[in-house]
Amino acid sequence: MKYVLEYPSELPSAGDIFLRPEVIREVVTRAEESGFTAVALSEHPAPSLKWRDNGGHNTLDPIAALSFMAGVTSSIRLMTNLYVLPFHNPYAAAKALGSLDIVSGGRLIAGVGAGYLRAEFSALGVEHERRAALLDEALVALRGIWTDPEKPVTGADFAAISPMWLQPPAQRPHPPIWIGGNGSTAIGRVVRHGDGWMPIIADATMAAAMRTKAIENAHQFGEGVDELRRRLEAADRDPSTVDVQVVCPHLDFDDGGSVRAALDHLDDLERRGATYAVVHVDGSGPAAAAKFVTTFGEVVVSGVRAGTR
Repeated sequence: MKYVLEYPSELPSAGDIFLRPEVIREVVTRAEESGFTAVALSEHPAPSLKWRDNGGHNTLDPIAALSFMAGVTSSIRLMTNLYVLPFHNPYAAAKALGSLDIVSGGRLIAGVGAGYLRAEFSALGVEHERRAALLDEALVALRGIWTDPEKPVTGADFAAISPMWLQPPAQRPHPPIWIGGNGSTAIGRVVRHGDGWMPIIADATMAAAMRTKAIENAHQFGEGVDELRRRLEAADRDPSTVDVQVVCPHLDFDDGGSVRAALDHLDDLERRGATYAVVHVDGSGPAAAAKFVTTFGEVVVSGVRAGTR
């Protein structure tokens, strides 16, 4: 299992202090030193106040923030978790994500999805009901632009009328594309376009709020992975080349029972096919976050490497 730090500003309880550059630098470099494979940020360019007041969080533009993080680190990967492709013209998305891959020296993991906040779509002038179709169109276009930029790409709302040129990303043929969503349609997108699957294990209420199918437990998660593997094989793709990301359970390092239960749950998810886990750290303040990151590295990451778990 590999571990992804969800940057603490993504926590509903996190304060504005996590938006300060010196704090970003301290937390992210500590994560790199502690063995985290990646750091992640979501995208919410125009979230509603209602969303923020009901469990939402502070937001940074992921391209800008991850580029800053790339500049203060050397090896940790930069993940969009996730970048909402329907918000963007595919050429603009290819340029932004590709530029991040270049300035980071090929460290981008492009986690993408359809988005779900109706008010945000309205604020950006994008039809919420078209988000699935726009995502499918953008996935085809993004790969085409990255691998053959001189071949014009056309969609329902855009058209390249002559050969174009975008500097190719550092990773070839393109950065890994991980796709969010729980249902069969999302799995189909991974099979056709993706290098990773990003489901959310959540109860029916939360899944409904995120407009996706509920995956409520490890057993249902395993069934989804089995479906993904069957469909990859049917498409002549090697399932071992596709990563699967889950969310790490809550860890209280002052409670040995909590730690053991969380690690047992992670082990179960790993047996069922998970390869990455997103970690939510202590967001009560920068010192607490840094301490959590260090302890996680010592207890979990180093434990995995030493085979002590």
